Amino acid sequence: MKHLLKMLDLSTEEIIEILNLADQLKYELKHGIPHPHLKGKTLGMIFQKASTRTRVSFETGMYQLGGYPLFLSSNDLQIGRGEPVQDTARVLSRYLDGIMIRTFEQKEVEDLAEFGSIPIINGLTDFCHPCQVLADLMTIREFKGSFDGLKMCFIGDGNNMANSLIVGCLKVGMSVSIACPNDYQPPKEILDFAKAYGGKFELTDTPMQAAKGADVLITDVWASMGQEGEAEKRRKAFTGYQINDELMAQAKSDAMVLHCLPAHREEEITEKVFEAHANEIFEEAENRLHAQKAVMVKLMAN
Repeated sequence: MKHLLKMLDLSTEEIIEILNLADQLKYELKHGIPHPHLKGKTLGMIFQKASTRTRVSFETGMYQLGGYPLFLSSNDLQIGRGEPVQDTARVLSRYLDGIMIRTFEQKEVEDLAEFGSIPIINGLTDFCHPCQVLADLMTIREFKGSFDGLKMCFIGDGNNMANSLIVGCLKVGMSVSIACPNDYQPPKEILDFAKAYGGKFELTDTPMQAAKGADVLITDVWASMGQEGEAEKRRKAFTGYQINDELMAQAKSDAMVLHCLPAHREEEITEKVFEAHANEIFEEAENRLHAQKAVMVKLMAN
């Protein structure tokens, strides 16, 4: 494992190793046990998309690991003013020990990895969100004990979250059911991957069908960053794709609910369901810190 670019690149064994290390680091933090695995290391954090959780969790995580995080907005870099990504990658590789980037195009992340010589971590692109899904898997295992026999249901847009959840959940042995409108399905690359899992994967445009017997229900906002101009169109398209009491009745009685946040209550999820599962959702948010620390240690500790 040289980089974290997308869930498709990770083996099942690598995912489990990251989750096990994340559990260990979480335990150590809660019990005041120092773990300065990255003492003297520097992480450059490139943000071309704004974020609350990604910036705070990576920055805090680096401090807890004994390293130094360096925040780089698009205004701070020549990459935002025409410098080729390959030049930025080669320059920053001479200054830093790792780069986390949160951007729009997956190609930018892949190019940084190709032309640079240090580990690259995908903090989010329009194609995938591996850090969030590692935290989701950590949270599911924390609450459910294991992945054996579990069904994950995702309701909403076939977006970066859906893409990474499909791959991550299937790779750890879960069944996956996705409900999204026909015009908002995941891309062919992800659906082709999922087909190899046969009966463990279902794609439907009927939320009630997807939720039947689910152990975990997950949703995301209807309009992500960069899609604000389509907000009204998306609201119409996703009407009925909401996690609410009626949908929860289709799932198992002990089903958990996750949301990567920020949540738009009464759109993709009702206030009632959100608050009933707030403990799970905010534990999921906390686990971004622990899962990302595990990724950084795996990539940068040597």
